[in-house]
Amino acid sequence: MKEFVSKFLNKKKVRNSGQGIVSLIKWIVISVVLGTVIGVIASGFLYAVHFVTEYRLEHSYMVLFLPLGGLLIVFLYKIFKKSDDTGTSQVLASIKEGHTIRLMLAPLILIATIITHAFGGSVGREGAALQFGGSIGNFLARKLRLSDDSVKIITMAGMAGAFSALFGTPLGAAIFAIEVSMVGIMHYAALVPCVFTAYFAHYIAKLLGAQSGRIPHLVEVVPEVYSAASVKVLVFGIVTALVGILFILVMHGTHHLYSKFFKNAYVRAFVGGVIVCVLASAMHTQDYLGLGESVINAAFAGKVFAGAFALKMIFTALTLEAGFKGGEIVPTLFIGATLGSALAHVMELPYGLAAACGMIGLFVAVTNAPIASMVLALEMFGFAGLPFYAIIVAVSYLISGYFSLYATQQITFSKYQLGSHVKGQKD
Repeated sequence: MKEFVSKFLNKKKVRNSGQGIVSLIKWIVISVVLGTVIGVIASGFLYAVHFVTEYRLEHSYMVLFLPLGGLLIVFLYKIFKKSDDTGTSQVLASIKEGHTIRLMLAPLILIATIITHAFGGSVGREGAALQFGGSIGNFLARKLRLSDDSVKIITMAGMAGAFSALFGTPLGAAIFAIEVSMVGIMHYAALVPCVFTAYFAHYIAKLLGAQSGRIPHLVEVVPEVYSAASVKVLVFGIVTALVGILFILVMHGTHHLYSKFFKNAYVRAFVGGVIVCVLASAMHTQDYLGLGESVINAAFAGKVFAGAFALKMIFTALTLEAGFKGGEIVPTLFIGATLGSALAHVMELPYGLAAACGMIGLFVAVTNAPIASMVLALEMFGFAGLPFYAIIVAVSYLISGYFSLYATQQITFSKYQLGSHVKGQKD
């Protein structure tokens, strides 16, 4: 009996357990503080975006001022000495390389994103979430004089909290923050702070009325998994991966063209604003401006224009690459939902399931975060379509290769060979 006790309850294991308890208490305290702060800020940000969006929809002339909004954003970034290309990639780079993120990034990205939405820029809001959450987490960790590794962990936790508060998907947000920075490597040391911060931030957002807590796009009508529907979704996964690659190429191509012909940031933002304004006016619709949530909702009922996904790509690329601020993920979900709706009739799939598969297939194709994509699918659409979400995530992740919306994203291991490192990537 003594030998059994000494073998399984040795001093090292007991000491490690004690260290785990101390770490748990530390991370919970930090998560409560960080999650509360981020939840309050995110709620205010959500209300502000909602207000300016409603005002713009009621006063369509606001779109005419988009070029001036672009000039204002560039001016703000210039006076605070922030680079024109500051974005989510910078936050991911800080996690990988340990760079300091200036706290000023938080209010700057929030204000710039609100300006973009006020005048109709075709952007999302997760860019603001990841940037302001990461900057607040990075600042808090450095003020507490934590180790470099802990700074990286708290930066991820801040990203998770902001993503969760804005999107209402706490578990998916926690996994996404861990997975997206270095694909193929999951830093489980960040699991507790990311999960707790995400749920605390989400709770605060619900408490303040910024989140409802319900499943936003519940999918209940699904076909039998062991049927031709699975083969159709497999093909659908290939299509979403290819469209995801196309979206990335359109974004990067637009950036190249803007940089080539309009080297001055002010000129680039003004011209980009003019182009978006002219296109929206010519089409007599605001469907492709802002978040486009009404179009996403319509996609689940099959009531959208078949080419809507292509138009959203163009509007988003023209907006973001001109220097406006926001994010690519909501536009990605818009593209996926409308693509799914367009293909639903051809593939004879339920519109709701097709829109959901399109959204999650595009998401994994451009972010390379399959585990987070699966969890997000369950939080956004419910469990009924789980087998189909698994198929489309797996296929789209494989077919999309090493393309990414984020320039600094590190894909460590090969998607095609077990244990093989991706050429040009470091451990």
